[in-house]
Amino acid sequence: MHIGTFSVVAHDAASGECGVATSTGMPAIGGLSVFAHAESGAIATQALINPLLGVDGLELLRSRPADEALAGVLGTDPAPAVRQVAMVDKNGRAAAHTGSETHPWSGHRLGDGYAVAGNTLAGGQVLDAMAQRYEEDAGRPLAERLLRALEAGQEAGGDRRGEQSAALYVHRGHPYPYVDLRVDHHPEPVAELRRIHDAVTAELLPFVEALPTRDRPAGSFEDLLGTGDL
Repeated sequence: MHIGTFSVVAHDAASGECGVATSTGMPAIGGLSVFAHAESGAIATQALINPLLGVDGLELLRSRPADEALAGVLGTDPAPAVRQVAMVDKNGRAAAHTGSETHPWSGHRLGDGYAVAGNTLAGGQVLDAMAQRYEEDAGRPLAERLLRALEAGQEAGGDRRGEQSAALYVHRGHPYPYVDLRVDHHPEPVAELRRIHDAVTAELLPFVEALPTRDRPAGSFEDLLGTGDL
């Protein structure tokens, strides 16, 4: 099944974070198309979706630049013409593939530290708007930049069939994600993702930042004591 989607993948050089934001006209896209790890990079796999491109691509990105990792996963795929993949490595190098048989409008754009890609779109203006918004938002937190780029794509027309689901994923290098948000079925998934993101930013992320890590096994919950958050 072809899944019309628009996505942005990015690496933040200042924070070391890697992340993905995506929206599509199919339900529950986040569990199949979104892959990121700060020690590897970030990948969105879409069109006639093959989740193995994300799984295997993250492993290759641990030791290879994005263009080599992309060539590696496509070289083992039996049907690259119907795939679309965007990836960025842990050093901010981007690569993407849009197969010749993906549903129009389809294409991708590469930038410094990011890539945007989409298929079954209202037109190329969707990706142009996403790229412009992402570049204009330099200095914002990565999750916010990704979501704002997704919003720009939606405002520019998005998936020409309409949307059903959206996802936002950011990884900082710990064994668990920093941000992992999904809207699996909603008439306005990007707007709903924004609502959830803003609530999470205010209420959950201070707690996530205090969680135990490998380098800080006890966490830093004392920072939250007396704030009313614990």
